Amino acid sequence: MASPRTITIVALSVALGLFFVFMGTIKLTPRLSRDAYNEMKRAYKSYVRALPMLKKMGVSSILLRKSIGALEVACGIVMTLVPGRPKDVANFLLLLLVLAVLFFHQLVGDPLKRYAHALVFGILLTCRLLIARQPEEQLPEKRILSVNGDEQPLIHEAAPEKGKMKVS
Repeated sequence: MASPRTITIVALSVALGLFFVFMGTIKLTPRLSRDAYNEMKRAYKSYVRALPMLKKMGVSSILLRKSIGALEVACGIVMTLVPGRPKDVANFLLLLLVLAVLFFHQLVGDPLKRYAHALVFGILLTCRLLIARQPEEQLPEKRILSVNGDEQPLIHEAAPEKGKMKVS
């Protein structure tokens, strides 16, 4: 049976991956929701206007939106389908992306209700990354000492520690 830690990581990976595939797709095409796509276009125009440095670097709102959308889709697919270390890399990239989006929302003065989802998914990404980076707990091995053909637990395992009561 899979450990609760493994189940949690898999559930978070799939849920977060699908969410970011969905959100990235909305940024790239109006096929899923024309209203959401138009809202993304408007929002990214305000982000570029609020950060003139992007315009000086030649980054248009279209390029910014499509780059972020493509990165979300790619990382979302990795989070959903690819096993192992690439999930952690995708998780970290999405976390950086969420922080950048939160920065953009603060920059243009959006109310909390406009970016609350980014906060929630940023927290979920952080939790998934922390759980995944923790080492797997292993049960202590019971060591047995063989004396004259009789197997006995080692002394320090058989007797309770000094000052501690053994409860059965």
